[in-house]
Amino acid sequence: MVSGSLTPNGICPDCGLHSRRRHGWRRRRLQDYPAHGEEVTVDLAICRWRCQAHACPRRTFSDQIASIARPFARRTSRVGEIVSHLGHAAGGRPAERLLHRLGLRISDDTVLRQLKKRAQGTAEPPTVIGIDDWSWRKSQTYGTIIVDLERRVVIDILEDRDVVTCTNWLKRHPEVEVISRDRCGLYAQAARQGAPQAKQVADRFHIVQNLRQAIEEQMNLHGRATGRALLFDADNVTAAGSLLKSRLAHRTSRE
Repeated sequence: MVSGSLTPNGICPDCGLHSRRRHGWRRRRLQDYPAHGEEVTVDLAICRWRCQAHACPRRTFSDQIASIARPFARRTSRVGEIVSHLGHAAGGRPAERLLHRLGLRISDDTVLRQLKKRAQGTAEPPTVIGIDDWSWRKSQTYGTIIVDLERRVVIDILEDRDVVTCTNWLKRHPEVEVISRDRCGLYAQAARQGAPQAKQVADRFHIVQNLRQAIEEQMNLHGRATGRALLFDADNVTAAGSLLKSRLAHRTSRE
């Protein structure tokens, strides 16, 4: 068993008043690093104090020892760091298997929850975002994905592909300065209404896509403008026969 720091008084987290009136002890059981392949649990005893301020809504409070564990945590801070690093590097289930090999019985759901808590605690307001649609169900139901392009993380996922929904989201985030989007007029209208201070740009994928489509249109126009086929009839027959043979060979290999 490990006792908490025996300070002569406690500090109320709400009103900040120092209290010397001890109320009792609080027991916390924390998961820690294994020793020689065996699980280790830290039995931590923390002092509880009474707040002597009459106007303070908190009557009792406990000492907070951030160097050992965060409030309401079930494992020590150093174990939480290992869980976060493995989860970020490997993902949920692979990190679970690695932690089991290290002697830490932690599930993949716990790994993902740890990653979400760290992301929420360290997230900064996004200034450069990317907006695009994505399919909940292909060719049937579409939503909107919003990505922080500076940190390369997904910020939010909207349930539909609607101007009003996207506009409301942008109004709640006035810190956005640059919006990268596709050629869809829906997101252009949402950006003008929800974030008029932001600059709209096109990302590299859609610029290359625009270039490819422009080249295809020019090539098609050039082929039609000549008024004749680009290949002779014999060459067309030979090309069609080769294409048919390649398709049959591909089908045979698949079977």
